[in-house]
Amino acid sequence: MSLHRMRRVRWRAAVVATGVAALLTAGMAAAVSAQAAAGCRVGYAVSAQWPGGFTANVDVTNLGDPVNGWNLTWTFTSGQQVTQAWNATVTASGGGRHTAVNASYNPAIGTNGTVSFGFNGSWSGSNAAPASFALNGVTCTGGIGGTPSASVSASTRPSQSSSPSPSPSPSPSPSGQPGDPMATVAAMQPGWNLGNTLDAIPDETAWGNPLTTQALLHHVRQQGFNSIRIPVTWSNHHGPGPAYTIDTAWLSRVRQIVDWSLSEGFYVMINLHHDSWQWINTYPSDRTNVLARYHALWAQLSATFRDHSPRLVFESINEPQFAGTSGDEQNYQALQELNTDFVRTVRQSGGNNATRLLVLPTLYTNADQGRLDALTATFNQLNDRNLAATVHFYGYWPFSVNIAGGTRYDAAVEQDLVGSFDRVRAAFVARGIPVIIGEWALLSWDHTRPGIIERGEFLKYLEAVGYHARIRNLTTMLWDAGQFLNRGELRWRDPGVFAMMKTSWTTRSATASADQVYVARNAAITGKTLTLNLNGTAFRGLRQGTTDLVSGSDYTVSGNTLTLTAAAVTRLVGNRAYGVNATIEARFSQGEPWLINIITYDPPTQAAATGTTSSFAIPTQFRGDQLATMEARYADGTNAGPANWTSYKEFWTHFQPDYTANTILLKPEFFDEVNDGTVTLTFHFWSGTQVTYRITKAGTSVTGTNS
Repeated sequence: MSLHRMRRVRWRAAVVATGVAALLTAGMAAAVSAQAAAGCRVGYAVSAQWPGGFTANVDVTNLGDPVNGWNLTWTFTSGQQVTQAWNATVTASGGGRHTAVNASYNPAIGTNGTVSFGFNGSWSGSNAAPASFALNGVTCTGGIGGTPSASVSASTRPSQSSSPSPSPSPSPSPSGQPGDPMATVAAMQPGWNLGNTLDAIPDETAWGNPLTTQALLHHVRQQGFNSIRIPVTWSNHHGPGPAYTIDTAWLSRVRQIVDWSLSEGFYVMINLHHDSWQWINTYPSDRTNVLARYHALWAQLSATFRDHSPRLVFESINEPQFAGTSGDEQNYQALQELNTDFVRTVRQSGGNNATRLLVLPTLYTNADQGRLDALTATFNQLNDRNLAATVHFYGYWPFSVNIAGGTRYDAAVEQDLVGSFDRVRAAFVARGIPVIIGEWALLSWDHTRPGIIERGEFLKYLEAVGYHARIRNLTTMLWDAGQFLNRGELRWRDPGVFAMMKTSWTTRSATASADQVYVARNAAITGKTLTLNLNGTAFRGLRQGTTDLVSGSDYTVSGNTLTLTAAAVTRLVGNRAYGVNATIEARFSQGEPWLINIITYDPPTQAAATGTTSSFAIPTQFRGDQLATMEARYADGTNAGPANWTSYKEFWTHFQPDYTANTILLKPEFFDEVNDGTVTLTFHFWSGTQVTYRITKAGTSVTGTNS
């Protein structure tokens, strides 16, 4: 993926506890049936801890007769909550009691056998280890007969300095060891992409981002990200065949950023990125040359990073795609051959590569069922336990780019999200294969093109992605090409957007039907209603700045309906100047508050205009309103312009508001597919107002009149 396009907090996000552990030992005789002896031992270790979160690993050893189907129960006494688990399903039942149930692939524990699972959790105040565990209802005491005892030891490692020095081979992490890919991928949650940087063509700064610094990586780590994906395009940085020798300077720069990232405590993923469409896509018609080049690159990368920490992860290809094939079956075969060569090349290089986690994509890195089935066949053929699957997720396409009327996070958007995540969970996670959502965002959320995606609708999407990924044990890696983090200033472009994203890693937040309340300037003021999407939270009240609004006189709540009284609205709009007059926040029992802008407007007006198909602007007085979308139809009612399967055109690509100049621009890309004659445009604004405008095209000349 590429998009040619926080506060500055200096706290250290991870305090790694290398030895926080509770080992329950000794023994006690117990019986689950007349003939079966029972006994067990549990090792509980917190391998990583940071403000508000931690990672724990649990080893359960069965000291009694074999069991087939297990559950482990314990109680957290300090209010901790499990937010994501692997190798087991963990549920909470109140009072801090938690139950882990085996996955479909690990139900059996033989005598003296051990099963392991782990989880990420949230905490506040303290993070005390559980005092005891029970396996299938039998307290684990460490043997057959004896008295239970528990011991806890702890040590901490000082946080690293803000300017770590590169380490050519950082030491392995205590969590996510080779051989436990589910634990490794879970520990990578959440992840961040260093997008449009080393993947940029031809070099690191070509697509507008600054050179990567240790300070940037340190800042990202401080924000709570546990992994970083470093997309790398190699096409312009190696010599000719047959050696395809990678440029020394380029490889050194990649290694430097990898080492900086490892020193910060990140899991790191590197790949072949835009190579996918620059030359790998010709594989079906140029198999010998493409495979030789591909193999040579991965052989060199394998040798370079052979002894690097297991926290370094390799991804074979970004968004694989192929040209000149007969269809999907040939595409699947081509991808299977390349993924297979990748795995064999890395494994044969030895060292830590023998067990390094390797990540394989679906065709197009897409979550359609056929793509998932094809990759499943590759996993079955390779029979390598240290593999993970990856797909990308940019949401329901009409919503992701604002076309076809896709302005809101609605049922169609939700269904697409849930369906995609359900499919990848069923295909892989349920079978013990971890999944990384290697890129996610919305395609048109971009600070250089504001207004395409309405902010409140985007916040709903962020909240939902975090929740639905978390409950399905999917690790997510945000695609950030500069549209989220201002790398030059080390601050989030919209701190509220990041806050919603970060909160979704551990808990739900409530939202509402809108984050805007429009109040007509030249009409009597009435009460205004919003529908609350509580998402399991409880409404606590409204606040403006530091002042709480008063229930009854300022607002009422009936079920999920929040009503602002006419008196409150009157006070909030003040002198009724166009635009945002006040911002209030709805507060809930957990999660982020929901900001609501109170906006004064009048219906926008438009004026006649003349121009050409390469330059046409409609004079528009927005009068406090904001444009949501535009429809285009011919006189006979058929859809006009590009994407004529819908009357709604694509925001910014086909039309663009300019609030400073008081115009709406119709783009050349729109006129390229408009027939001569009259077209009726309908502009939809966020207040609900619709304004009709007619244009007439004759060759390259365009005239426009308001209806």
